[in-house]
Amino acid sequence: MSTQGGTTRTRNALFRTKSVERSIRDTEEPEHQLKKSLSALDLTVFGVGVIIGTGIFVLTGQVAKENAGPATALAFVVSGIVCALAALCYAEFASTVPVAGSAYTFSYASLGELPAWIIGWDLILELALGAAVVAVGWSGYIQSFLSNAGWNMPAGLTGTHDGHFGFDILACALILVLTGILVVGMRLSSMVTNVIVAVKVVVVLLVVVVGAFLITGSNYSPFIPPTEHPSGVSGFDAPLIQVMAGFTPGNFGIFGIFSAAAIVFFAFIGFDIVATAAEETRRPQRDVPRGILASLFICTLLYVAVSIVVTGMQKYSKLSVDAPLSDAFKATGHPFWSGVISFGAAVGLTSVCMILLLGQSRVFFAMSRDGLLPAAFSQVHPRFGTPYRTTILLGVVVAVVAGFTSISELANLVNIGTLAAFVVVAIGVIILRRTRPDLPRSFRTPLVPWVPIASVAASLWLMLNLTTETWLRFAIWMAIGFAIYFLYGVRHSHEARRHPPVPRGPDSAPPRA
Repeated sequence: MSTQGGTTRTRNALFRTKSVERSIRDTEEPEHQLKKSLSALDLTVFGVGVIIGTGIFVLTGQVAKENAGPATALAFVVSGIVCALAALCYAEFASTVPVAGSAYTFSYASLGELPAWIIGWDLILELALGAAVVAVGWSGYIQSFLSNAGWNMPAGLTGTHDGHFGFDILACALILVLTGILVVGMRLSSMVTNVIVAVKVVVVLLVVVVGAFLITGSNYSPFIPPTEHPSGVSGFDAPLIQVMAGFTPGNFGIFGIFSAAAIVFFAFIGFDIVATAAEETRRPQRDVPRGILASLFICTLLYVAVSIVVTGMQKYSKLSVDAPLSDAFKATGHPFWSGVISFGAAVGLTSVCMILLLGQSRVFFAMSRDGLLPAAFSQVHPRFGTPYRTTILLGVVVAVVAGFTSISELANLVNIGTLAAFVVVAIGVIILRRTRPDLPRSFRTPLVPWVPIASVAASLWLMLNLTTETWLRFAIWMAIGFAIYFLYGVRHSHEARRHPPVPRGPDSAPPRA
């Protein structure tokens, strides 16, 4: 009997929730209080700033050439729909629980501590890895600029690539500079981002407008290329859904569109990071939903337009994987516009890096404030009002990773973690509607539970279209997260201290009603 009671207490401890009221009160403690300085426009710019980056400047060419051809536009539409469903759920949570931490905080309020930890752990790693990936890409564009100007960097300082081991000093320097900007304050960060976003949005519009006059209709044929089964592709490299269904691994066709959607999903990561800044927003109940939905809508339109133009300018089979937009203009005899696009890409990736760093530091900060990570990292700077210790720690780690690592195929790993967070947030909306119907909700997800259920199904479908290798890596990451939680987090949780389990022996009297 006592064993059963111990099991019950353990289960209750793992799934104990942190009330919304408690989460909001924690934000008001002076030593943990973030400075409120952001508006709906700032949040929209942050969202656009991180969404327009790697996806539109790099992944467009990769998925068109290897997965979907001209139908890449449809892949962006599919990913946009999946993100829109999740955005509606994020918007309700962000307006109800305006606290740093995004999916981690939402999960803690609805599903419990263990699911919250796993999602928080996942988000920290995914955002850190994403920032490193983007920094390496940014370094490549800068090296190209320098090479065109007749100055080549020493091979040992250009990073690890093509079997050559080196240190990418540009990628490392970018991360460290952006870390310093984030430490100084969100207001400065938003001002820098506003300038960067304005530049790259103009560049993207130039791609659409100028490129529209360079389209050749025959490049769209066939719009959905027939399925191909390349030799040498193992089940380990194939989408999990194809392996489960027993299909021969292949590219293009209808399945190619979904595989492309699962990859270009990386291009949409950003609107969920808007939610991590809820605590630093002046009117979060109103402005966070606006920022999330507006940034997603704007970027989906731009993505579809760019993919249509680029696949019309150059045959999909000839598109560049490294710099598809600029190389498409170069291939059509317009080197000036190619240079402008390269400049816009370098500028655009800068803001992506900064906002990914912002997102991961806020999740880490929220977990530290709850006691699941060391408390020292939940202290804010007395002058700047930012989580400076967390920002510096993670910034240095990401800088080292970006400096020594060549990362070209890990966008999938970032995607699966974000999609997992989408699933948890959608389920959390349904649960919190049932458990706390009294909470004020300035934004309500429509058609609950059907929209959250559709969000779960759509996210799981994209996850199944990621490779088996990605799933195995994801499982390893999650196993490490479980180990850290049970070795540290479960014993230092502030919620555990507020609600310690009451031991009950076999002879103990039952508690009074």
